[in-house]
This record gives sequence, C-alpha cells and structure tokens, in this order.
Amino acid sequence: MKISLLVIGKTDKAWISEAVEEYSKRLVHYLPFEMVIIPDIKNTKYLSFQQQKEKEGELIINSLQPGDHCVLLDEKGKEYTSRQFATYMEKKTHTVPKRLVFIIGGPYGFSEAVYRKTSEKISLSKMTFSHQMVRLFFTEQLYRAFTIINNEPYHHE
Repeated sequence: MKISLLVIGKTDKAWISEAVEEYSKRLVHYLPFEMVIIPDIKNTKYLSFQQQKEKEGELIINSLQPGDHCVLLDEKGKEYTSRQFATYMEKKTHTVPKRLVFIIGGPYGFSEAVYRKTSEKISLSKMTFSHQMVRLFFTEQLYRAFTIINNEPYHHE
C-alpha cells in the first residue's frame, strides 16, 4: 500500500514546508508516502467561494486513480486519539490494496462532488486550522501512528 496526501496549492511558509518534509522523510521508513500538490486555481478574483470549491473539486477528482481509497480531512469527520488513529492505520495497511489517499482541501473546503467521491472523513480537531497547518499536523500524526504500530519510543503516554 502507498499513502498519498493530496493538497491544494503550495505552502507559502518555509517553516511549514520544512517540517512537512521532515515527517515525509521519516514516513518512507515505514511505507511509500507522497504528497501530491494540486496547483492553486488562477484568477480567483471574480469567482465566488463556491465556484472556487467546484474548480478545486474537479482538480481533486481528476487526480484520483482507479482503486484509490480516499479519506477527507474534514471538520465533519470522525475524531481519533493518536492511539486510535494508529489502530485505524494498521487496519488500512491490511485492507487497502493500492493507494490510501488523504485529501486536504483549499481554504473554503470541499465541493459536493468530492464528498460523493470519498469513502471516509477524519477530523484532526474540533478547532479550525489553516489548510496549510493541517499538512504539518497530519504528517506528524501519520508518522506518530507508525511509531505506535511499531512500538517505537516517539509517542509517550
């Protein structure tokens, strides 16, 4: 199984990019991991938030492959502790045959088409984070999950 993190737009803060890259490098020790960056939509000045979500949704859907198991990182999703998420990930490594794709939308969320196309939703918190910060929080939690699965000392109770 391969894990992909699908995101909209580049990160404009170097420190976020560096931290995400650090956890991405650590993750490949456990399994193949990639971050797929969908370019920001151009000329959004005259588009409503809904139109931007629709255009981003088309780009997200076009980035998916047959057989992908998709999970949205969404405020309406299921919340997990780090240990529960590790259990979730361990199950997915045994049940997802090809690519497990976690999707972070743009600043206005997901289009209805994307919601219809995906299997699950996970929330990182009841709090709202910028879509760029979510990249860092999620890659760290993904790394933490695999250290828990492998009984490594990164996670402390």
